[in-house]
Amino acid sequence: MNPMNKLIVSPSPHIHGGDSIEKNMRGVLVALLPALLCSVIFFGWGALYVTIAAVASAVLFEHVIQRYLFKQPTAIEDGSAVVTGVLLAFNLPATIPLWLAALGSLVAIGVGKMSFGGLGNNIFNPALVGRVFLLISFPVQMTTWPVPNGFETTDAVTGPTPLALVKQALRAQKPFVEVLPAGDGGHSLLDLGTGSGVGGSLGEISAFALLLGFAYLLVRRIITWRVPVSIFLSIALFSAILHWINPSYAGPLFHLLSGGVMLGAIFMATDYATSPMSYRGMWIYGAGIGTLTIVIRNFGAYPEGVSFAILIMNAFTPLINKYCKPKRFA
Repeated sequence: MNPMNKLIVSPSPHIHGGDSIEKNMRGVLVALLPALLCSVIFFGWGALYVTIAAVASAVLFEHVIQRYLFKQPTAIEDGSAVVTGVLLAFNLPATIPLWLAALGSLVAIGVGKMSFGGLGNNIFNPALVGRVFLLISFPVQMTTWPVPNGFETTDAVTGPTPLALVKQALRAQKPFVEVLPAGDGGHSLLDLGTGSGVGGSLGEISAFALLLGFAYLLVRRIITWRVPVSIFLSIALFSAILHWINPSYAGPLFHLLSGGVMLGAIFMATDYATSPMSYRGMWIYGAGIGTLTIVIRNFGAYPEGVSFAILIMNAFTPLINKYCKPKRFA
């Protein structure tokens, strides 16, 4: 028998899909560009400075940790550290001191990512680990929100976010409609979608820009639609029930368009390493994030709850994967 005619079966996967870490990370960065552009337009050059500081710090810390602590070849070329830096910056105010952005990158990379073994081994989303650390350690700087003022300086003009206004109205048992429409410190739903005059972090400024990035990710098949859609549906359902019971609670559209829902659902909850692998698990995971977000927003101490909700469900992901395994073929 001719040895050249032997059938050689190699380990799976047998067909390469053409995807790679570098390719997917570039796709995520492209999807984030519309939101980054909107943040610079509304908040000025400070938004760009914060982003550059977070990205440069994330890349530097990953290189140093891999090269000098782990004694491993550096892997910053895969682009994951850049994505982490951008996502962390999107969770920060445009006026935050740059050294705090760098500190957040250190925690995100050093604690949230490299302490678990690096890319693909982390349990929690690294950018959210950095964000929550900064929020707990430096609450004043992390909750001083600049009011969008174009390319002019934003250091002296700050104001509450729409979620903070609704939280104040809820505590005073005032109807939610008093926060809307725009005027006298209020914001219309169109303002929330476009980001016009709305205070908040860089990544909260325009829901429409984030949805544009979502469409790009779906077309490129970088993420699946199940996790974001399950988050959106659970938020809409739970908030609609609360609003029907008591008009003091905000309605579904407000919760979907305000705060970090779009950013978290599209770009953070879909992280490959920290989200479930099965379709059924994705629905459970997304529903848990949406429900916890509304619970924290309405009954918790913080006006926003997306970051905490995603981190909590990250912790449940291994359990979800264990009990939501697909059926075996044989």
